[in-house]
Amino acid sequence: MEELLELRELLQQGRIPEALLLVDELEEMSLSDKINKIDSYGVILLIHLIKQQAENRSTRSWEISIENAVREINKTNKHRKSGDNYLNPTELMDILQQAYQIALKKAALETLEGRYEAEELAAMVNKPEILTQALELIQK
Repeated sequence: MEELLELRELLQQGRIPEALLLVDELEEMSLSDKINKIDSYGVILLIHLIKQQAENRSTRSWEISIENAVREINKTNKHRKSGDNYLNPTELMDILQQAYQIALKKAALETLEGRYEAEELAAMVNKPEILTQALELIQK
């Protein structure tokens, strides 16, 4: 909110170059916030996909969590006015790859009664397959 007041003041003073710099900062902050939100939902999505693959089963709860995570990622990634996406598939995959280790550690706590450490669970699942599946779900 503080930045918007500063922007108004700069515009009223006719300091357009400085106002444009502030607009750039605001856009960057907004995109960063979207990336953080997509990352958080990406972790949730990956946790459940890891659990599904490791346990070779699914539950209604996992399915609903997957659907919700995908919906939130798509909602966050969509420009409201133009309908275009903020992030392309390559950028989304980068986020998913970064989120994978966190998801793996969290999934290890929940998968197969938490019997395996993250490294052991990693050996039981196919990371590229899970990442591809996650991206495909997001792009449906």
